[in-house]
Amino acid sequence: MKYSITDGNLNDLRTPCLVVSLKTAKRVARALGSTAIFSRASEDFKDSVEQSLCVNLGGNIARLLVIGGADETLDADKFRKLVNAAAVSLLKLPVKNAIVALDSVKVTGERTPWKAATLMHAISYNAYRYGKHKSKPASPPTLTTVRVHVSDKKGTTSSARLGNALDAGLAFSRDLGNEPPNVCDPNYLLKEARKLAKHPEVSVSNLDEKKMAALNMGAFLSVSKGSDKPGQMIVIRYNGGRKADAPIALVGKGITFDTGGISLKPGAAMDEMKFDMCGAASVLGTTKAVIQAGLKINLITIVAAAENMPSGGATRPGDIVTSSSGKTIEILNTDAEGRLVLCDALTHAQTFKPKTIIDVATLTGAVIVALGSKASAVYANDDKLANDLLAAGQTSGDKAWQMPLWDEYQSSLNSNFADMANIGGREAGSVTAACFLSRFVEGVSWAHMDVAGSAFMGGAAKGATGRPVPLLFNYLCQQANG
Repeated sequence: MKYSITDGNLNDLRTPCLVVSLKTAKRVARALGSTAIFSRASEDFKDSVEQSLCVNLGGNIARLLVIGGADETLDADKFRKLVNAAAVSLLKLPVKNAIVALDSVKVTGERTPWKAATLMHAISYNAYRYGKHKSKPASPPTLTTVRVHVSDKKGTTSSARLGNALDAGLAFSRDLGNEPPNVCDPNYLLKEARKLAKHPEVSVSNLDEKKMAALNMGAFLSVSKGSDKPGQMIVIRYNGGRKADAPIALVGKGITFDTGGISLKPGAAMDEMKFDMCGAASVLGTTKAVIQAGLKINLITIVAAAENMPSGGATRPGDIVTSSSGKTIEILNTDAEGRLVLCDALTHAQTFKPKTIIDVATLTGAVIVALGSKASAVYANDDKLANDLLAAGQTSGDKAWQMPLWDEYQSSLNSNFADMANIGGREAGSVTAACFLSRFVEGVSWAHMDVAGSAFMGGAAKGATGRPVPLLFNYLCQQANG
């Protein structure tokens, strides 16, 4: 989707479709001499949120798409429902371009730039289609270009640039997540990451298994050695800020398929384990959005990419490995592999002397029990960072919830034979996973996001959601402006 910002008198515009509230629609129809046509068509229309009506007028404004409830004062969540309904209705129409004039909707506590960003996010999310591997893919929406009409362009000049960037980042993330595991392996993620280096301020490098062995990344290699597909640690550097500025580091779990290893998962729904790299997909998507938006920050993105398979060479429950930090780990469950690749990635991230590290992972089924699919979990050793991430989620509609990272949980990881075990007991599984990761971060502000419930959906709507790209991109935009 391509977005731009426009202003001016609505009556003077030329468009195949103008998206407006009921009051505005009546005013435009009157100005165009189409009151009778509009009145007949809208006679039974219910003006409430999530209702819509398309009225064909002909002329310079060929259609009016009326969005119900847009003349009310709404809270942020109701506005999101309104623009989501508008997006769904608009994308059904046979039009290549449209103008959306919903700036007049009053949203408590929010201004035009937020309304524009929320609208563009809704259209981008609903416009996404993935049919790459179908012999006859469903037709994509006709709509390709949207102009967002505002009464005053002041303060909204960057909205289209950011909306286009988020659109590209979300699509990239969802495409990666939806690829089948026989296509999307660690080398595929490396190939896709290298495409980002076309930008002059971006460089991409990688640590293959030989280099990781030289750096004593025994935790990572304990996972990848069970697969015929070699693991990769991918490093992307974006230098958009001042040379002296410390970077922000994003770290993503990229388990391109997770069988559970020797601790084999049940067969039912195992196909969804292709989504176990959605943490990696989200940090790659966020990075693409940051690059396209040209944010004035320095960013390090690290993807820990591996496949977790059972084989004669796979790690066994009871094996002890040494991480690159020097800490030893007793592997009690090979299905707790994400934290093993992440701990070495977190150690490597600290070599870049970042001011902040945020890791993103589909880490535990326990977080789905705790939060379902509505919110991502946030753990942090820095309350300000946690609050900034939660605020970014609230602003973007990509919501998150802070979970406890208390010392009382650390004892669950005690081992008789190594510095720690890779799992705790049955209780608080998402918390103890975060506690495990916290042991590999020292002297730097850090947050962990467990997105096992939010990064993808099952059932009839099966597919990657792209979350938490909107949250992360919003957070990084705030950091760039701060």
